Amino acid sequence: MNRFKTSKYKNTTPKIAKKDEWISNVRAGTFSCQGNHIKASSKLVAFNTEQAGGGMLGLSSVKPGSNGQWTVTQVSCHSDVVTDMDFSPFDESLLATCSADAKVKLWRLSDPEQDQPSSPELTLCPGQGRLELVNFHPTSSGLLAVCTAKSPLIWDTSRQDAPLAVLEQHSDLLQSLSWKQDGSLLASSCKDKMLRVFDPRAQLTPVQSAKSLQNNKDSRILWAKEDVLLTTGFDMMRSREVRLWDSRKLSSSLSSVSLGTSSGILIPLFDEDTGLLLLAGLGDTVIDCYEVSSSEPFLSQVSHCLTDISSRGVAMVPKLALDVMSCEVMRVLQLTDSCIVPISYQVPRKHSGQEFHDDLYPDTVGATPAMSAEEWWQGGNKQVEKVSLHPDKQPKPKAPPARPMPVKKELASGGSKEDQARGCSISSSPLSTPTSSAAPSRSPSSTSGLSSGFLPSPSPSQSTKAIQSLLGPTSKFRHIQGAVMHRDTHITNMRGLNLTTPGECDGFCVNRQRVAVPLAISGGQIAIFERSQPGRLPDTSLPTIQNSVNVADFSWDPFDSQRLVVAGDDAKIRVWQVPEGGLTETITEPELILQGHTEKIYSIKFHPLASGLLVSSSYDLTVRLWNLESREQVKVLTGHQDQVFGMAWSPDGKLLATVCKDGKIRIYDPRKSTAPVQEGPGPEGHRGARVVWVCDGKYLMVSGFDSRSERGLYLYSADSLSSGAITCTPVNVSPSTLIPFYDPDTAVVILTGKGDTRVYIYEVVPEEPYFIECSSYNSPEPHKGLAFLPKTECNVRDVEIAVGLMLTKTSIEPVAFKVPRVKKEFFQDDVYPDTAVWWEPALTASAWLSGSNGQHKKIALRPKDMAPVSEAPKEAPVRKYLPSSVYLEEKTDEQKKEELLSAMVAKLGNMDDPLPQESFEGVDDEEWDD
Repeated sequence: MNRFKTSKYKNTTPKIAKKDEWISNVRAGTFSCQGNHIKASSKLVAFNTEQAGGGMLGLSSVKPGSNGQWTVTQVSCHSDVVTDMDFSPFDESLLATCSADAKVKLWRLSDPEQDQPSSPELTLCPGQGRLELVNFHPTSSGLLAVCTAKSPLIWDTSRQDAPLAVLEQHSDLLQSLSWKQDGSLLASSCKDKMLRVFDPRAQLTPVQSAKSLQNNKDSRILWAKEDVLLTTGFDMMRSREVRLWDSRKLSSSLSSVSLGTSSGILIPLFDEDTGLLLLAGLGDTVIDCYEVSSSEPFLSQVSHCLTDISSRGVAMVPKLALDVMSCEVMRVLQLTDSCIVPISYQVPRKHSGQEFHDDLYPDTVGATPAMSAEEWWQGGNKQVEKVSLHPDKQPKPKAPPARPMPVKKELASGGSKEDQARGCSISSSPLSTPTSSAAPSRSPSSTSGLSSGFLPSPSPSQSTKAIQSLLGPTSKFRHIQGAVMHRDTHITNMRGLNLTTPGECDGFCVNRQRVAVPLAISGGQIAIFERSQPGRLPDTSLPTIQNSVNVADFSWDPFDSQRLVVAGDDAKIRVWQVPEGGLTETITEPELILQGHTEKIYSIKFHPLASGLLVSSSYDLTVRLWNLESREQVKVLTGHQDQVFGMAWSPDGKLLATVCKDGKIRIYDPRKSTAPVQEGPGPEGHRGARVVWVCDGKYLMVSGFDSRSERGLYLYSADSLSSGAITCTPVNVSPSTLIPFYDPDTAVVILTGKGDTRVYIYEVVPEEPYFIECSSYNSPEPHKGLAFLPKTECNVRDVEIAVGLMLTKTSIEPVAFKVPRVKKEFFQDDVYPDTAVWWEPALTASAWLSGSNGQHKKIALRPKDMAPVSEAPKEAPVRKYLPSSVYLEEKTDEQKKEELLSAMVAKLGNMDDPLPQESFEGVDDEEWDD
């Protein structure tokens, strides 16, 4: 008779939240890992983001803040992609994360509106390579199941030295892991098509195993009711399927359901109290709901929910956070590319919202651990005490501490500008962005006069000074905007690009006329594209430069747009001449080959003033100067103890700065000595670095990594390197080195890394706070490089201060960086000083080597038909608001009555006027005759 028994959950209905209830400002990451990409506790939501190459997690709350909006912030977690995460079932703020950096970290998170921790409470280093999965134990505190590529580990967090158990290694990639609800057993699914059930306290080998899955594509496993296991995966025909198994007999399934063909794995979410199972496919716009029973029929479909946006991940909100008075039995958070969508599953009932329906809500697992990890390991089997979901039986929440005023809170959370500039900000994540901001409320008594729309300050100048003293210095470029230019300027349909160039290489190089891009073809081939010929490239092969060896670095001669210099893996530098108008046939013979290095070359740089002068660094730990005019090596600079990460000439061309893996920054005067004239400590990290001269050559800016592999910007005085960095500002955590472009006209530095989606922009000033952060630019997809064109390519009528070319997987797209201005009809002379003609040499290589110096001539960028904004006529200020007396004027009751009666009479009209129907002619008498 059980098979005909009606379920009280059969009419459970999904309700997608309204768009204003979605958690926006989300940039979900799409990374290849085995996790669900999003997890929720009863208070917080954590999810994968594309920030920092996946090493950063997004964080929000289950419920909106006091202003009715959700705040989204980021937490810097790992130096590589976060592969999985899990909230503790006994602590709503404790999150465990694992990563491709081979570490497990435990984080004590705060509310999204508050500062997040800069370091974890605990770090575990299994030392077995990339970690894929992490799961808290369901009954014991401080116990984790951690999964490497092939082995599950059982770890007591109170004993950090070694895991409690290392279970038998799987023969292929481990795809999923799940604890049984009572905490006694651990199940796994693997790419070898095997299902395994472990009893970690009894033996390290499986107590049950069978080759049960039909396909080695991705799979998921979880415990359903009692001894029933549930798996999702693919059958032999690559159709997605769900199967139920008896964990005591894995040779055959109890039941199966096929859900059609699609490439995305089905993520299962199961609620033990109701027996409801949710299935969401990655990349799908459908979420199916089934009811699982322990007898026939094992799987019964309940609902089929169509979503507006495809899923990047799904998570189930814990039972204690549900709205039980609305008969909500489940709530799912759907992670999409740009938002998190709450979907509530409710049972239709009369008096919903007024009564608690106890038949829908059996007592559920509480939030107090049954035992410690040590007690469980010694054989304990205590279960977590269950609690009622009845609102009257819930513990009353503690009163929150008094919150400070908004301004004080902002200062407390952000710290002073000086502290932020030195990387000492309290918040570990400066990217905290509320999805919607609300102005703090003010009482009339404290803000009398504000209703007029004006501050009650003595004078505008005093107000401005007061605000600046509060907020610190600002930049005229703080609202800079990046925008991709029209598609007609793009070069598209590029194929076979080499997107894995060495870290010392910018990825591609450009000049005013053409672009050079390395190809992933044997022989070190380089494609040359003419900027004057944008559009879709043909599918056929194009003529190339055949360098004969892999390209390590390459650069256009700044004074000859047809000369390309290429450094190769064979320690040779080849000089190529591109014909006027571009390549018409493949070139195989270089114009010149320079030999001198004994090992592979890192990077090459042209001198900024002297024509034909080149510098190169190599694995032989030397830096060499070459005279292309005489075709010979002229200097060998020594003193480096390890790899040279980056080199930069000073603006006057006299000095050469290098940053090295040995942790040193050096300045050379090549004409006077082959040894460094200055040396000082550089960034602590050894992942990579770049160096550039800023502020008229008085300072050196280095983009590098700290000891925790966090990217940062460091500023050094060029006169005293030994004193160390004057200041540093943290950026984020990401594996790629930030490549800087510095514009000496505006003192703006634009930085991005290969594989990033965000372009950072700062103004560098020679006084505190040194780095003033401006608005950043976000590209829709990861870019592989960003190179900039001469200042003359900027459209001054649109206030463009920089124009770059962005390399993607298949295209080159121009990006313009603009400063918003009101009076665009005037030339913005405060933004455009006379610019150096750096594409013309100031002297020859021989003259420079003999001791001569030079400087570039300068040109004005102002068109003849534009007047400078500094000479624009001054406009009288216009008062936009009525005086406060208009708003504050009080009216008597009699005046209000008269106004009301006048308005009513005007609306009703004159009662003596004829009615409209009196003017109708009616029906002619003849029309009544038959």
